Amino acid sequence: MRAFFLSLLLGFPPGAPPDDGFALGADVSMLLEIEKAGGVFREGGRAKDAIRILRDRGMNLFRLRLFVDPVSDYAKNWGATQDLNAVRTLAGRIRAAGAKWLLDLHYSDTWADPAHQQKPAAWKDLDFAALERKVEDYTAGVVEDLRKNGVLPDWVQVGNEITPGFLWPEGKLAGGAEEKPSWDRFARLLRAGIRGARRPLDRGDALRIMVHIDRGGDAGTTRWFFDRLGEREVGFDLIGLSYYPWWHGTLESLRENLHAAAKAFGKDVVVVETAYPHRGDWKDRKNMAWPVTPEGQKQFLADVVRTVREVPGGRGRGVVYWYPEAIPAKGLKVWNGGSTALFGETGDALPGLEAFAGR
Repeated sequence: MRAFFLSLLLGFPPGAPPDDGFALGADVSMLLEIEKAGGVFREGGRAKDAIRILRDRGMNLFRLRLFVDPVSDYAKNWGATQDLNAVRTLAGRIRAAGAKWLLDLHYSDTWADPAHQQKPAAWKDLDFAALERKVEDYTAGVVEDLRKNGVLPDWVQVGNEITPGFLWPEGKLAGGAEEKPSWDRFARLLRAGIRGARRPLDRGDALRIMVHIDRGGDAGTTRWFFDRLGEREVGFDLIGLSYYPWWHGTLESLRENLHAAAKAFGKDVVVVETAYPHRGDWKDRKNMAWPVTPEGQKQFLADVVRTVREVPGGRGRGVVYWYPEAIPAKGLKVWNGGSTALFGETGDALPGLEAFAGR
């Protein structure tokens, strides 16, 4: 009982740890779509707002993705539907829950990832100088809109998993004789996005810039990528990494990469995407050292959180779970059939959430 009243006094949810500046969070970008399709989230069998459930379990930061001109039909692009209005709406709910949030700019009309970095259709005929201006102006316009509406993000990701560059073909990274020119073009576009994110800020506004790649367990590629950004004096605050063990390596390889990146670049590091299944027939168990059960999912998350917290010098700054709200809903397909969600098929909170409260 004493702990309950102390938590209220200190301003954090009962059962959750105090906010020590370490980000414990989730990407909840699909929440509006799932709610519209009739999805219901529950805690202890009772219906409850998903953001509130996650917040009460210790999450203090949420990520929202934004597409430039997304297709509104979910079935055409598997949920790449988030426009500025959707982001603004969810950001308001996040702020009302007392949490911080991260804006994930895809710079595309659809999914941007290591295999896809397609330019927005409306930008396809711009020459390079005009594209550079557009990236800055678009980013500044988004941040200014959010700021005016009282939901300025705390962190901004300039691009999503941009290991091979972004805004292809102009911003695509290449090898051989084209390596240096392609890196120079890419860096110009990246700096334009960073300038745009900072342009609307007042002196008292606090906003941190993240550069996000997909190689959580790959120290060599991480070093290669950020060395070249350093050579081009690209200024940013946070290194974001994706870590899905079946794609990105063992927990030990993640640990080695986090330690090496923090030391080499003097930046805070964040596992900004991660997930693990709680059920399902996973035939490819590569690097999946945890049981595919609700308790196995919880242990995976606890191990990832601990690994990031242990980065020397306090440089490990957070863990963000990918798509915890992926419950079955009528007319929607969800990633991995919902097996990597933090809620069960009927929307009930799973034990994995306890890892965010340190239990």
